[in-house]
Amino acid sequence: MTPEVFAEWFRRQKHEVIRTASSYWYDQGPHVYQAFPYHWVISPEERELNEFLLKYSALGLRYSTPLSAAHGALSYHTIYEEPEYGIDRLGKWARKNVRRGLKNCSVEPVSLERIADEGWELQVNTLNRQRRRIELDRKTWQRRFLSAKGLPGFEGWAALIDGKLAASVMTFEMEDCCYMLFQQCLQEYLTEHVNNALSFTVSSTMMARPEINSIFYSLHSLDAPASIDEFKFRMGYHAKPVRQRVMFHPRLAIFFNSLSHSALRFARHILPSNGALAKTEGMVRFYLQGKDRSKLQEV
Repeated sequence: MTPEVFAEWFRRQKHEVIRTASSYWYDQGPHVYQAFPYHWVISPEERELNEFLLKYSALGLRYSTPLSAAHGALSYHTIYEEPEYGIDRLGKWARKNVRRGLKNCSVEPVSLERIADEGWELQVNTLNRQRRRIELDRKTWQRRFLSAKGLPGFEGWAALIDGKLAASVMTFEMEDCCYMLFQQCLQEYLTEHVNNALSFTVSSTMMARPEINSIFYSLHSLDAPASIDEFKFRMGYHAKPVRQRVMFHPRLAIFFNSLSHSALRFARHILPSNGALAKTEGMVRFYLQGKDRSKLQEV
């Protein structure tokens, strides 16, 4: 499917979508824009970015750029790019847990309406387990899935135990890449290894499709715990090195330095479940790291 389908999904969720010469962008937060498609690695000209910031009164931009770029924090995309995906591609730990998971649950396509209806419990449970604040109300969260209804390329998948939704994920085919979106599960079924069964089944199904050459699992997160990506790496995915650049409006950028970042880190320590604060700290951290081309930021 084309990026325009993904853009329409964002529009249906009431997001602002802007097209520039290098990419699409959507308002991930108030006046803060994320570039998409997520797997694109772009090199926009400074003029394009500055015009964007000024024309749309944007506070900040975030996008993935090549390792050779002059700006950007050393980062990665969690992705799978091998020709095939199967149980033999996994380590001993993952193979054992996948087999256990497949014995304990069934993994199958489900409607997006079902995930929207039953998946809220999984969303709340997952965020609480990760000690992250629930930023959306149920209606807004459900709109994510219902907005994809009727759009080509979107699919719902679930791990079911006794007919109950134990884990779920939404996928989207973007060009020759499949996106894994909003994977979540109930804590009571973690020991049943439903996430392993779900991830394995969806990944192997997608890589068997002739039009799919890769699976994009996630961007390097601004605020999520590292354990989230450790699971993906154990499931055969790898960290593809890129740079993530955060760029702030010139009038705002002067306030972000090591001192203000220290204050944000302290505030985040005091209020660990505040999602907006965590993302702001992450944006500033990526911004400062992206300006520092020291040895720590070299490949």
